[in-house]
Amino acid sequence: MNDYLQGESHLARFYTGSFRDPEAYRAKAREVADRFHHDARGGALSMLRSPSRAASLRLERWLQEGGVFVTTGQQPGLFGGPLFSLYKALTAVRLAQTLEPILGRPVLALFWMASEDHDWEEASKSHLLDSENRIRTLELPVQEGRENRSLHRIGVRKGMKEAVDEASQILPESDFSRPYLELIRESYSPGATLPEAFHSLLQGLLEDLPILFVEAHDPRLKEASLPILFQELEAAEEHEALLSRVSSHLEMEGYHTQVPVLEAGVNLFLEGPRGRDRLYREEGGFRLHRASVSLSAREIRERCREDPRLLSPNVLLRPVVESALFPTVSYVAGPGEVAYYAQLRELFEAHGLVMPVIHPRHSVTLLERKIGKVLEKFHLPVETLARPHHELAGEMAREEIPPEIRKSLGEIRGAVGKGSGTLARAVKELDPTLKGPVTHARNAAFAAFDEAERKILQAVKRENEIALEQLAKAQNHLFPLGKPQERITNPLYYLARYGPELINALLERFDVDLDTETR
Repeated sequence: MNDYLQGESHLARFYTGSFRDPEAYRAKAREVADRFHHDARGGALSMLRSPSRAASLRLERWLQEGGVFVTTGQQPGLFGGPLFSLYKALTAVRLAQTLEPILGRPVLALFWMASEDHDWEEASKSHLLDSENRIRTLELPVQEGRENRSLHRIGVRKGMKEAVDEASQILPESDFSRPYLELIRESYSPGATLPEAFHSLLQGLLEDLPILFVEAHDPRLKEASLPILFQELEAAEEHEALLSRVSSHLEMEGYHTQVPVLEAGVNLFLEGPRGRDRLYREEGGFRLHRASVSLSAREIRERCREDPRLLSPNVLLRPVVESALFPTVSYVAGPGEVAYYAQLRELFEAHGLVMPVIHPRHSVTLLERKIGKVLEKFHLPVETLARPHHELAGEMAREEIPPEIRKSLGEIRGAVGKGSGTLARAVKELDPTLKGPVTHARNAAFAAFDEAERKILQAVKRENEIALEQLAKAQNHLFPLGKPQERITNPLYYLARYGPELINALLERFDVDLDTETR
């Protein structure tokens, strides 16, 4: 990721130009314009779901003037998932706004809801900060019959109301909180699927921004994507070799492969007796991995013509499907996505497409004033709080030990070390076997004073309990569960405290840094 951000030249062959070069976007826009005439763009619009109010006002102009998309996407998450989902959407909006005058055509943001994903364990959790600055984990219980099924097929009845009630109790009360509580209740109503609820919530949060939404399982999208999915089915062995070759090239450049290329694995999932199941090649056809069911290519095509939702792309093919169906000039990617897009350029080309320009999403840490005061008090930079709490607490306690105690402990250890060394040399002349007992006595003395220091530290910690609680509070805000804030904390805590102006403030600060010399 860092090498990509710094524009390392040896990465150029894995991507479509630099994300800072306006000409890279212009070239991609020209390629998109050649493929998407008026009717094709109209077909793309027909697959979209409930555009935001701001986007709806621009759709006709987008259609008539050869508009293009900046896309991004994310797996649905309970109550909107972590902050980075919001950051992805805002980065896409800001990039679209920046590119419009450069490309001379309308540019809108498009958010792809990964509703075909089947990772229930991840999607069913959310982490909220409460009024006591603790991280609270909310989780939906396992739903009956959900085993490996796509999220869009699971209507959540068990536990939804209870989760919404708990979130309502946790979120801070403020002048801004009521609309967000209402939005949660409207979006996450019993019986809704997680993709439906995630879409509704995100659309409500971004209603005033020009962003569109598409759900991966939409019937029109699934029907339109069948040709490219069938093409991947036919070329599975060839594309496995292609991806393996690219992975080898990345490894030779010193990078690990973000998405492993599995032997005989196909870049497709098919829904079968065991839910959404990875396809593998076998002699004479294909095999569903978990269900161990064999199928011919013809049988797969027949099933999918009856129900196009049965067949879906894996993480490597999904971007190709998106670019085939939508006029995408750039994709806004998180760090992991930036890494695995390096594997995809040749797969795009194998399908007759040019990979979009990959633009990194913005990454920020929200620092409330109360947390800033804690950092100032202890003279700590933000990144220091990523360390485990017990390490920081121990370090702070050592610094708080009175100087005379530190001095005495040092003098005692020095005296023990010096005295035991002198004694060991003296007894060696008398009886070499006496060195062992002397060494044992020295080690026992050191251990005793280590134990004394530990108890002194505990006493200091008790004296500084309030300070350590403040430190823990700051860590819960900035590195909850030991991870970066944006990967854990749900945005609703901050929105309930600071209102919609927080979104405007983030959008304003999400600058798009293009190379002005080539603009």
